[in-house]
Amino acid sequence: MGHDHSHSAADGGHNHGAGASSKRLAIALGLTTIFLIAEIVGAFVFDSLALLSDAAHMFTDSAALAIALVAVRIGQRPPDDKRTFGYRRFEILAAAFNAILLFVVAGYVLVEGIGRFFDPRPVESVGMLIVAGLGLGINLISMRILAGGKEASLNVKGAYLEVWADMLGSLGVMGAAVAIYFTGYFWIDPIVAIAIGLWVLPRTWILLRDTIHILLQGVPRGLDLQEIRSALLEIEGVGNVHDLHLWSIAGHDASLTAHIVLLDNVDTDAPRRLAIEMLETRFNISHATIQTETEPCGNDGNVHA
Repeated sequence: MGHDHSHSAADGGHNHGAGASSKRLAIALGLTTIFLIAEIVGAFVFDSLALLSDAAHMFTDSAALAIALVAVRIGQRPPDDKRTFGYRRFEILAAAFNAILLFVVAGYVLVEGIGRFFDPRPVESVGMLIVAGLGLGINLISMRILAGGKEASLNVKGAYLEVWADMLGSLGVMGAAVAIYFTGYFWIDPIVAIAIGLWVLPRTWILLRDTIHILLQGVPRGLDLQEIRSALLEIEGVGNVHDLHLWSIAGHDASLTAHIVLLDNVDTDAPRRLAIEMLETRFNISHATIQTETEPCGNDGNVHA
């Protein structure tokens, strides 16, 4: 019986990527927070629920960016005796919190919007237009900054999605302001606010679903456990595979452990080396622990993940 493992040489790359993500998040946070204050003031001065809805989402952006920034920096800490996988999963917890926060804000806007639809209140459309236009500019700059890191970090992706939602929200508020100015129909304001809330909810659910999947140690998206098991069984000298587990720590990585049962009179080292090489080249799994056995260790050969 023996085991072997392969570690990615990308730990340094992860730290480099985390550092870049940290810088992007810090710049976007500064821009968003500065404008948030102006937008909240404008929402109350011009009595616009659509503007308040956009400000609420801008607030969640600021909170999300702040949490994401802290999470990325904590995630850069190396493993220790208490956290053997390090702190990278803190980023996933932060992303889940941001998604829940967005649900709460969207719910508030929907309830308030329905109330205002039946009891419209006067809105200063010119002020709405000016503030929303400034918000659109801030959103576009923040999106540009975050776009480079959204594929490497679920946390940055979550922040990017929130800023993207705000960008469309700002466009909606600007459209509402123009419509109110020319028609005088104040009920347009809550209609746009409700539309923004409904538009954000499905995307928020996708983010929450992905974070829950990772926290439950689900198989990383894009990988098929049965395909991997079949590939292991194709290796010469391998008769069975069991205790196969595949999971992700932070959403952009994959870790695997497996027991492979060898046929009689088969060298233990060769199949193990072939399995490690195959997993990395074919499935891009660079962190794998393979244990070889001459007979199953009390398992029935079922696959677990």
